[in-house]
Amino acid sequence: MARRDLAQTLRDLDGQSYGRYKSLAGAWDLPDRGERSDGGERGSLEIVRAQADPFAPPSRVRVTLPGAAPEELTRTPDRRRAHATFLLRRLRGALRGSPLQVDAGGQQVLARTAGQVREDGTVVIELGAPLPGPKRRILGREAATLLGETLPAAVATLRWTDLPDDERAAAVRFAETVEDAVALRDALADRRLVAFVATGAVLPRRSGIDDRPLERATAFTAPESLEVTLDTPNAGPVVGMGVPEGVTLIVGGGYHGKSTLLRAIEAGVHDHGPGDGREQVVARADAVKVRAEDGRSVVRSDVSAFVSHLPSGEPTDDFSTTNASGSTSQAASMVEAIEAGAGVLLVDEDTSATNMMIRDARMQQLIATEPLVPFVERIRPLHAERGVSSVLVMGGSGDYLGVADTVIMMSSYVASEVTEQAHDIAASTPGRTQEHSGFPAVTARVVDPGSLDPSGRQGKRRITARGVDTLTFGEDDVDLAAVEQVVDRSQVTGIGRAMALLGDHVLDGTITLAEGLDLLDAQVAREGVDALRDGPRDPADLALPRRHEVAAAVNRLRSLRVRSLRG
Repeated sequence: MARRDLAQTLRDLDGQSYGRYKSLAGAWDLPDRGERSDGGERGSLEIVRAQADPFAPPSRVRVTLPGAAPEELTRTPDRRRAHATFLLRRLRGALRGSPLQVDAGGQQVLARTAGQVREDGTVVIELGAPLPGPKRRILGREAATLLGETLPAAVATLRWTDLPDDERAAAVRFAETVEDAVALRDALADRRLVAFVATGAVLPRRSGIDDRPLERATAFTAPESLEVTLDTPNAGPVVGMGVPEGVTLIVGGGYHGKSTLLRAIEAGVHDHGPGDGREQVVARADAVKVRAEDGRSVVRSDVSAFVSHLPSGEPTDDFSTTNASGSTSQAASMVEAIEAGAGVLLVDEDTSATNMMIRDARMQQLIATEPLVPFVERIRPLHAERGVSSVLVMGGSGDYLGVADTVIMMSSYVASEVTEQAHDIAASTPGRTQEHSGFPAVTARVVDPGSLDPSGRQGKRRITARGVDTLTFGEDDVDLAAVEQVVDRSQVTGIGRAMALLGDHVLDGTITLAEGLDLLDAQVAREGVDALRDGPRDPADLALPRRHEVAAAVNRLRSLRVRSLRG
């Protein structure tokens, strides 16, 4: 049962040893400065975890607001996720200047433990609360102000009944925008598309560290020949460019928008809220960006599709290294993505290994025996035989013109289709000799679940995100800098928790990694982001990752062990 007066209890603790904050653990009535205007329940404030000293991670506070969300924003999982994101962003604004910390994320709309909306309209918010006491003595009056006035006043702005009309309209628009993006993405497979870019979308970002839309940027216009119309439940018919299945090239001169278009497509696996510019830019959920990554580890991957043999005689269908080259790292990333279920590969020549992408006619004449099989040899059978499409940014090799199904030219950020012209050039110009055919089946791997143990040397579990580029997992630092579709620090923590869940409860040493990811997906579908928690009192901020980023982290774990291969 909830205790009543948190603020007075905090004042009574003033001057006591900092450790006495732990006596606050548990549920309290949410402090309120007056009666609810709608006569509903006041709500509760739970101290999930009180920090042991002022230098420890902030205390974890959970606020529960029954009936705070209306039925129109709770009737589907996508609307609930969208409304939770809207409320988190609103709360972040209300708490600006306060020491209270809320994980509201960036431009993407992700499922988060920091904010959840339940089917019955209950809103649950979790925050970090650094409790004051710089000299290891409780500052009770300051703590009472923080938790008894600042926090209640901020969360009161989240109740639907207390929102002004313009904020209610904004909340509905936010939910409808996310719901429409999901509908666009769901429509892609039936239309044999891998991505959709709406006419009017704003693709450029302000900078490499600012993901907001670039001001005064050229809005995207779909080429007439690739124009499609997709239906949405709220915005109605949406016109834009459909990127077909198969092999698609994005070509053009430098600084004309090729990579910008590809980055928008790779970001389209996530939903975005109103004002982002990419609200109606979507990609299939199984689209994976791959690149070269010097120095990464590779554990028993079948790279034989791209490395036919090695001078040392080592097998390439069971390949391991602790220091991969650019070409072998990219080869491994491609086959690992396919193993994990990728249906679309996204590749930019700027971040690729040249010898992995091309081997032109002159080099073929000079070098008779080349172990590397360039992607240009495999890209068409990859789709024809394995059903995996590719979207490539290519400006330096005309050899890809002859293997492309669709060629999109970017000129001053304006898109046009030049497929026929590209095919004419390829047919009239001597090119390279095809040296390989087909795409071998990708070998599945059975991972040793014991190698996905995050325990450190003292046996304590260590799963810590260091920005979006590094995950500390046990004694390993997993480098995620080249996993470009990871967008959020809390998502990195979620990846670590998913890896631990695979090792603890999903993988059994007999099923493949892909089968384990299927089981993980099923559990997440049932439980949502809570599937990644270490129990109901887990203080971590988690955001839900895709299976593909989880697999990428597993594959970059240097202590990974693979028990067997399954063809």
